[in-house]
Amino acid sequence: MTLPELENSLPRARKLLLVDDDVTYCRVLAQALSRRGFAVSVANDVNEAIQMIAQNLPTHAVIDLKMPGPSGLTLVAYLKERNFDARIVVLTGYSSIATAVEAVKLGATYYLAKPADADEIVAAFDHQPGIAEAAVITKRMSVDRLEWEHLQKALADCGGNISAAARTLNMHRRTLQRKLQKHPNPERGD
Repeated sequence: MTLPELENSLPRARKLLLVDDDVTYCRVLAQALSRRGFAVSVANDVNEAIQMIAQNLPTHAVIDLKMPGPSGLTLVAYLKERNFDARIVVLTGYSSIATAVEAVKLGATYYLAKPADADEIVAAFDHQPGIAEAAVITKRMSVDRLEWEHLQKALADCGGNISAAARTLNMHRRTLQRKLQKHPNPERGD
């Protein structure tokens, strides 16, 4: 039996795929997760991750939402098709209720806002699928934040098509683009 066959035959092995375009963050997080008992593989984009999944199917994954090229959500769906039991945590610096809901629908176990440390990620893996709680501010949201969430939901419903979302929202395309660029800051209470 070859080494890759042996690795793939270990049902209890905690093989983790870490996917993020931030190389430094990946290096630090990979070291921390290795110290917590995971065999960590690192990919810096979705295409590289797909190749790694084909070679060595992970039991756990930490996937950044926004990267150059395809979205991390694409990878969530891809991995779940190949390993339904995979525990997946989606990380993002752009948290919104719409993307959290979409990630959970696609099979993510949990959704965390960056920066998340290794302990938060390991704890997130222990959450039961379907009970995933988005790491979204629980205090009362401002009107700006609510509007931004609504715009994000409409955009997601239209498959990311700005023109279609603008028509759905009954507003001009440029107005929608301007509003989407003004990401509310939860630290300011937005």
